[in-house]
Amino acid sequence: MLKGRQTWWFENAPSLLCGACAGAEMESKGPLAGSFDYLYYDMRAGRESFEKAEQSIMEKAVEIALQKAHLQKEDIDVFIAGDLLNQITSSNFTARGLGCAYLGIFGACSTAVEGLALAALLISHGYGQRAATATVSHNATAERQFRYPNEYGVQKPSAAQFTATAAGAAIVAAAGEGQTKITCATIGKVVDFGVSDPYNMGAAMAPAAVDTVITHLQERGVASDYYDVIATGDLGKVGQGCALELFNRAGVAIKRSSFLDCGGLLYGGEQPVFSGGSGCGCLAAVAYGHFLNLMQKGQIKRLLLVGTGALLSPLTYQQKESIPGIAHAVALECR
Repeated sequence: MLKGRQTWWFENAPSLLCGACAGAEMESKGPLAGSFDYLYYDMRAGRESFEKAEQSIMEKAVEIALQKAHLQKEDIDVFIAGDLLNQITSSNFTARGLGCAYLGIFGACSTAVEGLALAALLISHGYGQRAATATVSHNATAERQFRYPNEYGVQKPSAAQFTATAAGAAIVAAAGEGQTKITCATIGKVVDFGVSDPYNMGAAMAPAAVDTVITHLQERGVASDYYDVIATGDLGKVGQGCALELFNRAGVAIKRSSFLDCGGLLYGGEQPVFSGGSGCGCLAAVAYGHFLNLMQKGQIKRLLLVGTGALLSPLTYQQKESIPGIAHAVALECR
């Protein structure tokens, strides 16, 4: 059912049955390395190009998620996925190998949460028993497409973020199959504060993140402390600071200790990631690895995932457009 204008309430709350994540060498050196199911130490993952490597990393995450759920690809009714490459290439080719109904989506770094929300909606209404959802990003492909190839060695400002080479996949099943339920989802609207710097996406996305979180709290009728953690992905240090200031201006109390950002968690302080991690694989990997592990251990009971996306493209940048932001939220709770 719809609560308010933007929040989907799942009366038959589906389960987030399991998650899996894969990363690369940079992720292996970060504080969350132990939460990854698979790590590549070759940025090409044994393939001929970075783009093909990105596909392989997504395929690996989906493969491991299926193994964890003790399922075969034939058990999946629908696959929902997206990525940052032109025409969501990695997702399309991964779907080719699964051979099931497929919905390709794009929400930039909000894609993981958008996919999770759609999977929960379909399963909760009986349009299948099990759905798989996944997303991926690759540092070399994203830099080449949206900014400059890494080989150019272009200097970046401190507000820039480091695109994660990572993928995350999850299996969503009908109510009662797992210990983590998907309670509701708040679908965000596009918010544009006029930021146009592609090296400061955190500031571009922060207003959308704040708008979605406030809408979610109001439409669900809870305070922010209802959740043990509100995790964004990926605002980085700059965007997180902007968000906290916007919450303060709106009179919404948010505890700094429980307002976390996946881009800030994925890498350590000595790693050269500027304002933090980004890329649609960043939140997916942290959510389906680190946070889901904490929920399974009972250390987190209620988690609000807030995927944030900067809806720019090479075309819009060349035409000197501003960067619209989007944010979607999904509530995960232990049964």
